[in-house]
Amino acid sequence: MAMKSLIVLLSYHHKNTEKIAEAMASILDAEIKTPQQIDPGRLSEYDRVGFGSGIYLGQHHKVLLDFADKLPQVTNKKAFIFSTSGQTGKTSKFHQRLKEKLQSKGYNVVAEFNCAGFGTFGALKIVGGIKKGRPNAEDVKQAEIFAQNLMQKT
Repeated sequence: MAMKSLIVLLSYHHKNTEKIAEAMASILDAEIKTPQQIDPGRLSEYDRVGFGSGIYLGQHHKVLLDFADKLPQVTNKKAFIFSTSGQTGKTSKFHQRLKEKLQSKGYNVVAEFNCAGFGTFGALKIVGGIKKGRPNAEDVKQAEIFAQNLMQKT
């Protein structure tokens, strides 16, 4: 039987993270909802839940972090974390706060994904942004491969 999957997504500036979520959702046959569209208590209806947003000041968006605080306790529920960011290679640092929140609620974070995303947050707007054109087709392909690997882990 197929696992029921959900992706909780916050993507609003350039829809970078939404592109990645859609690629993952197509492989996982997952629903995509914003934190505002789903009651935290309903996550127990899903076998696998992904949490993703852009990275702002070194962490996931505040709305997603606040959503994680509202989650009820679960027992060993499978979760994954993803993000897009102007700076890459610091996934473990960027994801740390959200990961800790999810683990404190009983989630087992089985995988993490990060790729470059066009960023114009704060002072970056003045210089025209960074990582233009990202995520690109290769980033989307990597997200699909990540999702395929995730299906084998969960």
